[in-house]
Amino acid sequence: MEQLRRIIISILSCARDLLPIVLVVAFFQLAVIQQPFPELGRILTGSLLVLVGLALFIRGLEQGLFPIGESLAFAFARKGNLFWLLTFAFALGFGTTIAEPALTAVADEAATVAAQGGVIDSEDQAMQAYALGLRLTVAVSVGFAIAAGVLRIIRGWPIQYLIVGGYIGVIIMTIFAPPEIIGIAYDSGGVTTSTVTVPLVAALGVGLATSIKGRNPMTDGFGLIAFASLTPMIFVMAYGIIR
Repeated sequence: MEQLRRIIISILSCARDLLPIVLVVAFFQLAVIQQPFPELGRILTGSLLVLVGLALFIRGLEQGLFPIGESLAFAFARKGNLFWLLTFAFALGFGTTIAEPALTAVADEAATVAAQGGVIDSEDQAMQAYALGLRLTVAVSVGFAIAAGVLRIIRGWPIQYLIVGGYIGVIIMTIFAPPEIIGIAYDSGGVTTSTVTVPLVAALGVGLATSIKGRNPMTDGFGLIAFASLTPMIFVMAYGIIR
């Protein structure tokens, strides 16, 4: 009963959070465009599924992903082996990013547009290779970012140095990158901070900062996500230059 009560609370909370989006869409559809919703039944059913799915997803994060991320960070900190901790951080960033549905969708769409624009061959094999190359590039960049962020927490480096340096790198790479890859690179930085990556990475940072003496979880545990959204821009533009 307690689990059911918490799920119901999560559904009500998600409904409250989604209400402004529903009101905005309804206002523009009915008052500005002045047209009824097409296939209203399907839209309502889909919205209900989104609501329930989002509530269950958030509940799963609270019950599963956050605890396991923090416990792994504690375990590696107690182990005291920097190599394995950085290896785990890289593998976590790589694995969660390669599993991101948003990244898969963006990479596939980018391959389609690249084929239409003549950047690559329009054959399925060439498009799949291009999309896979993008996904692997972004995944490697996020793995690198998480490993660097973990090293920052251990060494106590200020987060602003990494963020400012990352943005300088983005600006420099934008000057030299092919125009057709710049927009894809910028979007790649956004899709990495999505449903799968953020919870585990945030839990890793907070757990690691909590387990290290002299580190503050609020000031040292966060910031990994911001850096993880910068490195894909740099790496994808480099991918465009090399390719």
